[in-house]
Formats: sequence, structure tokens, C-alpha cells
Amino acid sequence: MMNPDMDDEIEGLAMQTLRIASNHGLKLATAESCTGGLVIAALTGIAGSSSVVDRGFVTYSNAAKIKMLDVPAALIERHGAVSEAVARAMATGALKKSGTDLAIAVTGIAGPGGGTAEKPVGLVHFACADGAGAVRHIVEHYGDRGRAAVRRLAVIEALRLLLDGVESVSGASK
Repeated sequence: MMNPDMDDEIEGLAMQTLRIASNHGLKLATAESCTGGLVIAALTGIAGSSSVVDRGFVTYSNAAKIKMLDVPAALIERHGAVSEAVARAMATGALKKSGTDLAIAVTGIAGPGGGTAEKPVGLVHFACADGAGAVRHIVEHYGDRGRAAVRRLAVIEALRLLLDGVESVSGASK
């Protein structure tokens, strides 16, 4: 049954991720900035998710990224919170703090303000870290299409990247 807080695409990705992770005994964590907890909400909106989902970190501020995920302040100062380096540090920090098998991180600029010429509204960085030390990064440029649309697309991409990570770690095929 469709969760009223999710659309079909988000729910389908969340269900598939949870099913494969559960079948292989994997535990998951999230570290979110611009999505503000929407990724963990998509996962925990599915009945039975507690067998897979360990925790979610909503680290909207730089201080939260530093304190909760051990993202080095110097890294944020050098690259900015919306960067590949910080997304990778968020994912590895969430993995370390949670002790899970996989962690997904999202950091970006959802808008309507906050963008710059170098980092425009709609720029989102994703990273997925696993217990073997692999960290995969993706960057998306969604454009200034509205806050809700950017966040929805970011949740979908985060779930896709997490699903890829679950399939890779478990040896499952698509």
C-alpha cells in the first residue's frame, strides 16, 4: 500500500533497497543536509524497515556535520559544505558513528536562495560509504526548479545510490 508521504518512485526504491538489505543482513544509516531527513523518512516509512535501518543523521548546519559526523572543520572551510569532499566525509562519518554496513550522505543547495555562480541552486553531492572502505560519489545539477522538486530528486538519487551500494555489497543483481 502506498505511503501517503511518498510517491510511487520513492516508495519503490525504498522497498527494493530494504528488501535486498534485509535478505543479506545489512544495516543502513543516512547523513542528510539539504534533504532534511527525507531519505530516512522514505526508508522508515516502509513497514519492517527497523530490521535494516539503524539511524539517520540530519546535519543541516556545518556545526552539526562537525560534531555529529566528525567532518573536519578545515574540510568545510576549504571546500564548502556542498562539495564532494564533505559528502564523502559525511558518509564515512555516518558509517563510523553508526557501525552500519552502508551509509548514504546528501549535501546540496535546494533553494530558493543560497546559490552562487560556482555552486548554484540545484547542486547536490551524494556519497555512499561501505564497511570495506569504498566511497562512491555522484554530483547532480538539478537547476533552480524549486525547493520541493530539488529535494524530491535528491531523495530519489540518494535511494538509487544506496540501492547500488546494497546490491554491490550483497552481490545482488538488479
